[in-house]
Amino acid sequence: MLNAHRFAPLPLCLLFALPALGSDPTVEEIEITGRVLPGEPSAQSTERRLTSEGVDFSAAGGVSALPVLNGLGADRVKVLIDGAESGVACANQMNPPLSYISGSQIETLAVMAGISPVSVAGDNIAGVISVNAIEPRYTDSDQLTWQSGYLAGAYRSNGDARQISLGARAASDSISLAYSGAFDDSKSYEDGRGERVLDTLYRAQNHSLVGAWRDDSQQLAMKLSHQYIPYQGYPNQYMDMTENRSTGLMAHYERKADDGREFHGQLNVQQVEHAMGFFTEEKPGSMPMNTEADEVTYKLRWHKPLNDQHTLLLGHEYHYYQLNDWWPAVEGSMMMGPNDYRNITDGERERVAGYAELRSRPGDAWTLISGVRVESVRTDAGKVQAYNSMPMMGMPNVDHQAAQAFNAADRERRDTNVDLTLLARFQWSEAQSLEAGIARKQRSPNLYERYSWGRGVMASTMVGWFGDGNGYVGRIDLEPETAYTLSARYRLGAEDSPVQLSISPYYTEVDDYVDVDLIGTFNRGDNPASERHLLQFSNQDVTLYGLDVDARYRLTPLAIGQFSLEGALDYRRGERDRDGEPVYQIPPLSVQFALAHTLDNWENRLTVEWVDEKDRVDRLRKENTTGQYTLINLSTRYEWERVTLSLGVDNLLDEYYEQPLGGVSIAAFRTGASEGFDPVAGAGRSLNAGVRYRF
Repeated sequence: MLNAHRFAPLPLCLLFALPALGSDPTVEEIEITGRVLPGEPSAQSTERRLTSEGVDFSAAGGVSALPVLNGLGADRVKVLIDGAESGVACANQMNPPLSYISGSQIETLAVMAGISPVSVAGDNIAGVISVNAIEPRYTDSDQLTWQSGYLAGAYRSNGDARQISLGARAASDSISLAYSGAFDDSKSYEDGRGERVLDTLYRAQNHSLVGAWRDDSQQLAMKLSHQYIPYQGYPNQYMDMTENRSTGLMAHYERKADDGREFHGQLNVQQVEHAMGFFTEEKPGSMPMNTEADEVTYKLRWHKPLNDQHTLLLGHEYHYYQLNDWWPAVEGSMMMGPNDYRNITDGERERVAGYAELRSRPGDAWTLISGVRVESVRTDAGKVQAYNSMPMMGMPNVDHQAAQAFNAADRERRDTNVDLTLLARFQWSEAQSLEAGIARKQRSPNLYERYSWGRGVMASTMVGWFGDGNGYVGRIDLEPETAYTLSARYRLGAEDSPVQLSISPYYTEVDDYVDVDLIGTFNRGDNPASERHLLQFSNQDVTLYGLDVDARYRLTPLAIGQFSLEGALDYRRGERDRDGEPVYQIPPLSVQFALAHTLDNWENRLTVEWVDEKDRVDRLRKENTTGQYTLINLSTRYEWERVTLSLGVDNLLDEYYEQPLGGVSIAAFRTGASEGFDPVAGAGRSLNAGVRYRF
């Protein structure tokens, strides 16, 4: 869905401003306070908002889609929630960072694709998504009093999806207190042919309690968050989420001096308990998988003006992540017992980082950001074990042999990663600007890429966040990814101009991209279409490039309201250098058009999205092709005093389409609804309604 913020010119102040509490300096920040439509389920509204800012998503569970920036996805994208990073405690990445916050809890978000200042985050090559829920608000009174609250409900007919969200706020001139919560529930949705897309049901709740204190020069904010997901289906995975519990505590302190110096300190602690298994007849089975993760991070940043033209940022960060991943023995099973399968034991990922960043304004028309970031990354894991050592059908137990080889290996690895960034912006006039940047960024492999050791079909297919039905094996000796990115953006049109245009090309070369080698094949049935590949992570060199074009034309106001025409084009391409073959899950060409209308407190939008066929596919991953399709969405929103009402129709023509980044439907294959691994279909027509009451 298109959004007007995508077309807004970049204010110079955002290149230098240090957003409050939990936010890091951003190249572009999008304010969405009060703009999340209550008629949409929370996860979808967040995803839609990010999609309008150029983010693609690799389909997963209903609240756990994985972001993709410029063809690079999963943890190549750094996601910050109130400035804090979090690891993924799941072999299928079922609990990514964006799943820990509901759309109704978001105050602001920012998207930095490809190139981001070194002060924002490290350990990524795709870019940064920064989402913030902490927004302390104070009053002029020294008495703590009630300020505001809201209660909202939403319904989506396709999937019988429902959401309830609520919030409350109290404040004085020095204290701010706020609570927000969201409850989401959905059955499996239907595609454009009226057939149920199996295993797309979910239920989730998120809670956040924020307290802040300030005086004339400093501020301290603390957030306590909790998430509980009792279940979430994954049509493109062999397993489902059967529980996810997370509790986090974040503290952020900032102090500002009269001479412009600033200090920011942040501490984040998070604990995750996660379980996979089976809970629905839409994908039956019997096998438990458990993970537990603990994470402690802190960030320190000093902000010192050197003179009227230059500001220096110095920072130090520490990130410690510990993971245990084990699969309890199944009673009575000769194959999955008598021992617990130890997938990752005492896994550790420790990062120590320091950076320096210079922000300069050498002239009225120029803005420059340059920086260097150095990180030391250490990973390690303890000894593992297979379910048993018994031969299988007269053949050696490959998992037992793999466990012995893994335990005998030196598993500790240390990487030194260096990020370099140079961003420049030249303002020709109020209506024209040119931004350009070049960056070197590095990411060390995650624990599953290095330490997933099982080579049997069952064990290897339990690892992988790609939704392709293949089996994955780790490689201890993986090198860090190194990305060299060149990007630019030309903007025409001032913020209040009726005509706005943005053209943004990018080019990225990645050395030691974590890809795969083919090491075997297996078949899930008698049909050749059920054949899958056994793959081992490996380093490859790849090249990615693309172009984003956005345009908006605001018509002359009429008696019946203000009309605007909007359009966007997104083109992505990625290929391996060794053979020119496509990289996995590169989105096809897409074009969007929208007609927007506003009249006083009434807003209306008609959106048409055309997506080209996906015919460039990764044969190593057995990636499916998908056909072209067109989706039409309608929405209307009206504010009346304290009440906001919204109505909408998604996929108005009930078109059947297959998701280009949806992977394959393992659920359909396992229940016999499909003879092979067909693409996951998108949702058919849905009527949406919502109401939000502010008090």
